[in-house]
Amino acid sequence: MSNPEQPPQQPHSQQAQPQQAQSQSPRPPVVRLTVAQALVRFLAAQYTERDGVRQRLIAGTWGIFGHGNVAGLGQALVEYAGVMPYHQGRNEQAMVHAAVGHARQRGRLSTQAVTTSIGPGATNLVTGAALATINRLPVLLLPGDYFATHAADPLLQQLEHPVEADVSVNDTLRPVSRYFDRITRPEALIPSALRAMRVLTDPVETGAVTLALPQDVQAEAYDWPREFLAERVWRVRRPAPDPAELAEAVRAVRAASRPLIVAGGGVHHSAAEEALRALAEATGIPVASTQAGKGSLRHDHPQDVGGIGHTGTATADELARTADLVIGVGTRYTDFTTASGTLFRHPDVRFVNLNVAAFDAHKLAATTLVCDARAGLTALTEALAGHRVDAGYEAAYRAGKERWERIVEAAFRAADDSAVPTQTQVLGALDAVVGDDDVVINAAGSLPGDLHKLWRARSPRQYHLEYGYSCMGYEIPAAIGVQQAAPGTPVWALVGDGTYLMMPTEIVTAVQEGLPVNLVLVQNHGYASIGGLSESVGAERFGTAYRYRAADGTFTGSPLPVDLAANAGSLGMEVLRAKTVGELREALRAARASDRPTCVYVETDPASTAPPAQAWWDVPVAAAASREAAVRARAEYDRHVTDRRHHL
Repeated sequence: MSNPEQPPQQPHSQQAQPQQAQSQSPRPPVVRLTVAQALVRFLAAQYTERDGVRQRLIAGTWGIFGHGNVAGLGQALVEYAGVMPYHQGRNEQAMVHAAVGHARQRGRLSTQAVTTSIGPGATNLVTGAALATINRLPVLLLPGDYFATHAADPLLQQLEHPVEADVSVNDTLRPVSRYFDRITRPEALIPSALRAMRVLTDPVETGAVTLALPQDVQAEAYDWPREFLAERVWRVRRPAPDPAELAEAVRAVRAASRPLIVAGGGVHHSAAEEALRALAEATGIPVASTQAGKGSLRHDHPQDVGGIGHTGTATADELARTADLVIGVGTRYTDFTTASGTLFRHPDVRFVNLNVAAFDAHKLAATTLVCDARAGLTALTEALAGHRVDAGYEAAYRAGKERWERIVEAAFRAADDSAVPTQTQVLGALDAVVGDDDVVINAAGSLPGDLHKLWRARSPRQYHLEYGYSCMGYEIPAAIGVQQAAPGTPVWALVGDGTYLMMPTEIVTAVQEGLPVNLVLVQNHGYASIGGLSESVGAERFGTAYRYRAADGTFTGSPLPVDLAANAGSLGMEVLRAKTVGELREALRAARASDRPTCVYVETDPASTAPPAQAWWDVPVAAAASREAAVRARAEYDRHVTDRRHHL
């Protein structure tokens, strides 16, 4: 690592003389730097370690400069470019998404920082921060802030509050950050920076961390203790299960006749996939997965029964309805997983929740096993030695798994290669092209449901769905972050036309950084997912299509003359247009082999070949309406809502 006393971009020949002089006289106990310089040096010296593997905690810094960070952090990033890589973004929200994608790919052990100017640059961070915190993924946010001295007051873009002079727009980041501080004095950075690193590396508390940096404080000089700038290792704990909790969980498993494991994102965060496989193989207990947990077992593993919940498989959801014990591993039990509280219907169903966070472990009145996922699964496997589910139960769910695989094949297969592909046939073409280590990224629209039900995950990191916040615009910047975290890995951002229009800006960043991300752009001329939902709840697809508006306010059948492929090309991507299934397959192969950012553009047949939802999702319907569509939708809603259950 570069000598922390020299700007790291200096050649070694220039460093030799000062190093010799230092060996002949005591080193001064402090180093005079600006706040921004000290922060960059501090961040470059932070490491995580788990299971003996050490890596940089802050792998790089994203930034868009304006007043509020250009003279402070901007100057510091130039001075210490040798130890802190800088990446230029085009949209502040997108920079957070890129950092989150990087963090997820690295198992939360490494992330990136994001710096912005004051004002709109800072408030653009809020959506990304919410996404990071909801998904329990670490990211460090460094927005500029008003003058701490109030020397220039009000500033350009400053929010003035008539009775709270210390309020700024950065306070919008408080509720979506796991730790927040405004550094109004240089010496305040020392304890705050250490607390920030603790939160970023804590498996329970991690999420977005915000250090708001007044622009005058960033440029202020201070004598920093050398210890603050020294290398520091944050060891990520694997807390073991409590013996009494473990014994109670084992009794519950042994007493169950139809147990089901629900694998959540915590399996991946803990790198517990092998431990889960060992437990499933030893006991025969089937494993269903949430959106965040998919890929915990390979799709063809005998105990893997696919996604669970509203977007789950028929096999997993039927097992959930009849399970007398649900073992949740690293899951938050969102409404999609529980089918809004209607899925787990066995009259005597009980829950055992293995989670590093007690907050999640106690959900659904569960028997708790508060510990690291890998440590807990390993302990369960050992304690359950010799225990196995009934052979008839195992044979039944394996038969269900085979039936569902035939449904997947039908959804993926086109009648012939000259056909215009449906959305699920696009997934089938991609399934035929990807390798085991490819990463497929998606977040919003109708694709998450199709992917959760149908995608054949081949490895733990292949299935990258952001479905905690389901944020449109996540996919392209996240693909950049994943590509940075795993160079050489083929990365696919799957994007519908609605999502693409939200945030195509980071295509330019991928081109600038030379990152060969692959974009699969699916054009169906509107919001297909929300359009279908709108129709089902009596809103008649209002406001969900991209079509001409007539003088009377109605829409014609003609789509808008918008060429999104040309747009992607204008931003620097190589564009491959595919009109048929055969052309699509060839375009995907070409994109995977390319060494530059590539877009595969395809217009799809709007007819759905996806299997319908296998479980309900609660979207309240108008209780009083004059339109027949809404009246019918309400009657259907009333039929389903009676199935909701509070597990006590």
